[in-house]
Formats: sequence, C-alpha cells, structure tokens
Amino acid sequence: MFGARPQEAAFPVEQYPSLNAFFTRELRPGLRPVATRAIVSPVDATVGAYGIVRSDTLVQAKGRDYALTALLGDSASADRYEGGTYATLYLSPRDYHRFHAPVAGEITAATYIPGSLWPVNVAAVANVANLFAVNERIVIELDGERGGRVAVVPVGATMVGMTRLAFDDDLHTNARRREVRHHRYDPPVHVEAGAALGHFEFGSTIVLVCSPDAGTIEPLTVGATVRMGQRLGRLPDRS
Repeated sequence: MFGARPQEAAFPVEQYPSLNAFFTRELRPGLRPVATRAIVSPVDATVGAYGIVRSDTLVQAKGRDYALTALLGDSASADRYEGGTYATLYLSPRDYHRFHAPVAGEITAATYIPGSLWPVNVAAVANVANLFAVNERIVIELDGERGGRVAVVPVGATMVGMTRLAFDDDLHTNARRREVRHHRYDPPVHVEAGAALGHFEFGSTIVLVCSPDAGTIEPLTVGATVRMGQRLGRLPDRS
C-alpha cells in the first residue's frame, strides 16, 4: 500500500514475525554504498527543508520558522551552528527506518527531550507551530573527524512508540520518566560515515545541522528523494 520495497530487506518478508519487525528492518549488505570524502545522507527520506542557520532560525515550512535553540534544548550548543547549513529529512511509512552517521567522527553526547507526538507529514509541518521543537526527540552531538560539529536529531511522530540508539541501549524516546536526560560519552563513541546510529519504530524525521567548520550541506530541493549514504555535501579541508 505504501510502496515499501521488500526486495531490499535483509531477509525475505515471510521471515519477519511482525509488521514492526519488518518496519525496523536492515537492508541487504551493500545496497546503500556510502559516498567517500563527503557529508552523506543519514537516511532514506524526502527533503522537507534546506537552508543556512541565521539568527538561530531554521525553516520548518514556507512561512513557518522555528528556533534551533528550542530544537536542541541548549542555547550554547545552538550558537555553535550559527552560519552553518541544515536539512530536514522526512521518512514516510515506505522508507527504510534506520538512521546512520553523516560523517566520520566521535559521538560526544546525546540528549533525550520528551515532548508531543504530532504527525510530521506535510500537512502537520505546514500548520503546527514549532513542530520539530515540541515533538519527542533525541539530540546526537557528533564531532567530525575533520573538525566541526554535526547534530543529528531524530524527531518522534504519531505512533512512534520508540526511537532507539545503536550506541546507547539506555537512552530512547517514549521513556517512562518524562524528563530531559543527557548522556555524555567519555571516551567518545567513534563512528565511520554510514555507521548505524539507531532506528525509528514508525515514520518520522531527521533534522541534520552542520556547524560552519564541519563542512557544508549543498543546496537540496524540497521534495527531492535522498538515499542513505549518498553525498549531501562537502567536508572541510583537513587543514
């Protein structure tokens, strides 16, 4: 009904014991090659927004903005991204629902921020104020191998029972204790570009934000389709 591609799954569809097991499926090895020397897409998705972070502001939809500080839950962290680039990537029910590292580097922290579970489809994005900053989410902070910082923010949505992390079993959405939880990793968690970061247990959105010194997400067309591992932008020079 939704256009999912069972032929891309790691196993034949009849081997999945439930809809959720299929929904959170892995893909066949090698199906999503990861571009080298680039910022890569963390997900299979549709581009919902693209832009430059100006005055702490991101575009949610035409005529509707929201504050990066509200999304990240921390003004000092948000300051790091001023002048950088961002992309909003919407996962529909047909998509592969695992998310991956957009660059190689070190995960230094992750923060669970409880919130609402509004839908994140086109109609909701156009009409619900500050949607991504009020919905349940996790903020993953990744220091790039070539410098700079990248925020990967998986945002929950209606019917998302859980968003789980591959590198931290204890931090997830829909937690029983409805309070902000901040985990700092010492030593940091090293990841290569394309490494698994976690998965959604229903459709949702990733907001990807790069500081100016982490590289640049190149212009994206709203409505375009991206695949995990494809080039989204350039990394900074090693110097």
